[in-house]
Amino acid sequence: MDGSLVGRDALYERAWRALGAPGPVLLDGPAGIGKTALWRALVAAAERAGWTVLTCAPTESEAALPFAALADLLRPLADRVPALPAPQRVAAEAVLLTAQTAEGVADERAVGAATRSLLEAAGGPLLVAVDDAPWLDPSSERALRYALRRVGDRFATLVARRSDSVENLGLDDARLTRVTLTPLGVGALHHVVRARLGVTLSRPLVARIAHESGGNPLLAIELSRAVSRLPRPPLPGEQLPVGSSLRQLLRDALAALPEPSRDAVRRAALLTVPRLADLAAAGVAAEALEPAEEAGLLAVTPSTVEFAHPMYAAAVVAGIPPGVRRRLHRTLADAVRDPDERARQLARCTDEPDAEVAAELAAAADRQRSRGAPAVAVDLYERAAALTPARAATDRGRRRLAATRCRLDSGDYAAAGAAADAVATDHGGELRAEALLLRAMVAWCADDLPSAVAAGERGLAAAPPGTPLAGRIHAHLSLFHDAPEPARRHAEAAIGLMSEAGGDRGLRAGALFQLFFQEVRAGLPARTDLLDRGLELEGGRPSWLAGTVPAIWWKATDEHDRARERLDALLRHAVAAGDEPWQHELLTHLGEAELLAGRWDAAARHIAAARELGEQLGTGLVGETWLGGTLDAYRGRLAAAEQVAADGLRRADDLGDDWCRRIHLQLAGFVALCAGRARPAVDAYRQLVATIGGAGIVEPLGQRFEPDWIEACVGAGDLDAAADGLARLAQRHARHPRPWTALGLARSRVLLAGAAGADPSAELAALAAALDAVPAGTVPLDRARCLLVAGMAHRRARRKREARTALEAAAERFAAIGAGAFEARARAELARIGGRTAAPTELTPTEERVARLAAQGRTNRAIADALFISPKTVEANLARAYRKLGISSRAELGAAIGRDPARPPLGS
Repeated sequence: MDGSLVGRDALYERAWRALGAPGPVLLDGPAGIGKTALWRALVAAAERAGWTVLTCAPTESEAALPFAALADLLRPLADRVPALPAPQRVAAEAVLLTAQTAEGVADERAVGAATRSLLEAAGGPLLVAVDDAPWLDPSSERALRYALRRVGDRFATLVARRSDSVENLGLDDARLTRVTLTPLGVGALHHVVRARLGVTLSRPLVARIAHESGGNPLLAIELSRAVSRLPRPPLPGEQLPVGSSLRQLLRDALAALPEPSRDAVRRAALLTVPRLADLAAAGVAAEALEPAEEAGLLAVTPSTVEFAHPMYAAAVVAGIPPGVRRRLHRTLADAVRDPDERARQLARCTDEPDAEVAAELAAAADRQRSRGAPAVAVDLYERAAALTPARAATDRGRRRLAATRCRLDSGDYAAAGAAADAVATDHGGELRAEALLLRAMVAWCADDLPSAVAAGERGLAAAPPGTPLAGRIHAHLSLFHDAPEPARRHAEAAIGLMSEAGGDRGLRAGALFQLFFQEVRAGLPARTDLLDRGLELEGGRPSWLAGTVPAIWWKATDEHDRARERLDALLRHAVAAGDEPWQHELLTHLGEAELLAGRWDAAARHIAAARELGEQLGTGLVGETWLGGTLDAYRGRLAAAEQVAADGLRRADDLGDDWCRRIHLQLAGFVALCAGRARPAVDAYRQLVATIGGAGIVEPLGQRFEPDWIEACVGAGDLDAAADGLARLAQRHARHPRPWTALGLARSRVLLAGAAGADPSAELAALAAALDAVPAGTVPLDRARCLLVAGMAHRRARRKREARTALEAAAERFAAIGAGAFEARARAELARIGGRTAAPTELTPTEERVARLAAQGRTNRAIADALFISPKTVEANLARAYRKLGISSRAELGAAIGRDPARPPLGS
């Protein structure tokens, strides 16, 4: 339409205020009601205001062009593409068609991530404006939905859609301003018709047109155009020359054109992008378009034909008889230059199997898949398979498999699973094996491990023995199996069958990691050379298959920095690639790594991020919920942690998920232990041991429960079970000595000695030696718990001074990391000692260190990093120091600390 806002002033003001918030605005109404006019006016206003404006206005025919709309939207930001991470840069160049040379295959997930990155980097006031959202091509729609769902609250978003559509790009309903366009009145339509057609009709006639059109501006314009073609205006009581259907009006307008012009309009409407060069090659003379342009159906630009309204082209196509349409598609297929457009035309005009046409369609599908548009490639692959002659059964199966992979890549698991089953049923040999491997991968993505294992084993049976295909299936099965022994066998077989070169390189690295991991879980010696070989083979490009194994091992060996470094690198790679399921997994691993490192604020941030991402993805949230429950237990929020454990065990029972059961049994035991309920804790740990043993796991790397089990047994008076737990822990330590096993053994032996009534002096000396041997800053919670146990042992031995020293140190360390339940327990033990405790005005060692660093002018963040505590802990210690020293600012700290000559120097 012409951009006039007659009758829309109030709607314009409302929408503009909402965009300025900034916020999302949805223009809603039936086709032809004037949404595009209002949309254009708002876009123009944003441009005048100096905003960065990104727009796209897709048409129905362009819905077949992958990333057509997204390319229009992102083109103003093309100069920022070179600065993107490599996977996103490749994806953005594929969208914008700016790559000079082919550089890998673009991933649809990376396209979404690149879109997000470019929007975030735009800066300043930004408007993302999409007209006719229902006609977005699927690839653009998915990328925009991904980006807007994550950063849409940072800028203005304007979307126009038909009222019969549900597409709003996932805009947040809580913030969304809906602007619904209603029919125009007689006065407004009079101005619209005069502005558009340059004719002035009588008010009674305009009133009739308004009634017949229902106040729809587009329909009113076409009715007025039809009336203006009459020799004279209709008299009162005479019927208008045509009915009120837009499609009927356009058919009549098309019928009034000369035959060459009518044929030219049809050919233009059948092209995805009607270019003059293609129309000329298809036999359309330039002058043939002039009558249609004069009739207001279209406009001819120097290189293309543009219909006056997107509905016009759709109405023209709908009016072409099927036989004529097929003939025109064939003509256009022979005329167009673009191979993808030729493929689209061929797909619409070919009914019988044709090897050459099928090959062209498959090649077009390959191109779309390489651009990161698997949803578009699916239809082309399937059409290619349908047109493949029966004698080329293998080619047909390959194309069906390619379509299945594209369905899997685009997240359509249900359709991918059904398609894989169909290919496996219809074919044998390698095709059947590959189809079943795909079926297993679909089940894995859908968290259905039993089905993944079953399909993978069937695929292995169908694969030719000793081939790389069999090796790839073995590699996947090593991941699908939870039990160490079968997983180890599959990993070993995969390594023997796959090459270190080509496409198997990443899978072979993953198989090496899996072999290492499963051997350790099976109780075998840790062959770290397998890790080294796998890391070397990755070559800086992490394997999705078991890529977290090195970090899991370093977490298990208390190498916090190495684990964090690996996980951070993997997370950066996953973010760059837009792989959110992998990001979700890595955030949970990071949360656990920081828990073990005693950095609980950092752990809480990772757990919260994992939970938020899991909610977006619709995953079960098992890992981050369990971690959150564990953190709650550490901080003394036992009721919340207990609820997490109970819910997790119910879920495990419902799903038959042993992993879920194991982690929540450990949490249940720990919560009961912290709450002083020793017997329920013992029961939970006993079930945990049985579950682990039933799975054939000797070394459960991610679970450190034996010291807690021993403590619970001692509390329950079950010393035989405590001795069993100690033997199990001693075996773990003998297999793989680690800081946590060293401290756990020493702590447990002190507990058992005390429970047996023996003199714990030897055990306490061993505990002190273990604490000295473990590197500072490692496993801070374990260290503090050793001090707590030492203090309790000294108290029972009536050595009050030693008990007080150990318990005060334990309470201080618990407070530093925020372990509320343990701190309360340490202070309760201190209270049981009686006698003098630390004077209330005496700074604790942590308060002393924090105060002295603050007196040097260091910020809270710098102090936190130096002392390995959180900024909140720094703030709390400073507040207590101010209170004890009788001061109110940092400026007074130096003098306050310096005036006491008894205080040791900093760092002593």
